[in-house]
Amino acid sequence: SSGINAEWPLRPGVPDLEVGSTTSDATGSKKISTIILKSIFSPIFITAFTMTFLAEWGDRSQITTIILSSREDPWGVCIGGCLGHSLCTAMAVIGGRFLAQKISVKTVTLVGGVVFLVFAISSVSLGLR
Repeated sequence: SSGINAEWPLRPGVPDLEVGSTTSDATGSKKISTIILKSIFSPIFITAFTMTFLAEWGDRSQITTIILSSREDPWGVCIGGCLGHSLCTAMAVIGGRFLAQKISVKTVTLVGGVVFLVFAISSVSLGLR
């Protein structure tokens, strides 16, 4: 086939869009746009974005970023923060993939849950002092 998939295979289930194929009607163009948007904004993308956004909202790194951007160049803070968070996330993804190959997902989930419970209990006990 002379389509995009010949050089850059897409995920399974994503239709092949032929290079150079054009449609003169708005319906065909709308279908292609919908296919592209659905392939970019997949369910895992939406889940990861929402989970990260909600987890990071109002945490110490966001408060620190707000303070830093009030004193320094906001563009530098924004770019540095995005790059730092991206690198940290990439390391977590690669580490998670590596761990999943060595240890079962059930074990990782159980250990992660226990660690979070320990942090919660220690935070409550330190807060009561």
